[in-house]
Amino acid sequence: MNSVASVSLDDTPFDPTEFSRLWFLSALTYGVGDIVTTLALVGYSATVNEGNALLRTAIESFGLWGLIGLKLLAFLFCLAISLYGARDGDSALYYGPPAMLALVGAFTTVYNLRLLIG
Repeated sequence: MNSVASVSLDDTPFDPTEFSRLWFLSALTYGVGDIVTTLALVGYSATVNEGNALLRTAIESFGLWGLIGLKLLAFLFCLAISLYGARDGDSALYYGPPAMLALVGAFTTVYNLRLLIG
């Protein structure tokens, strides 16, 4: 028998539409904004280096895929925490991870854009 794990917010106090919107915003700022602006900086600026030592090492070792891989791991880890919080009915664990990623993503995107503009 083939069993597939299901991700559902059934039997939780949280709204699936809200969940989708929260994580879309996180993906947009942290996933797209931060990654695109970081790649633009690292790839096209001779004077700016990645400030995060772990990300810098990943980029130096694996290029674009190192950056994307680490960002994806962080994103999935936070998503797992949020789903756990939803199942446990814990608002802090539910809302905290997507809010944190969205704020970090928005900040780093704006900061990177500022560095690009000069």
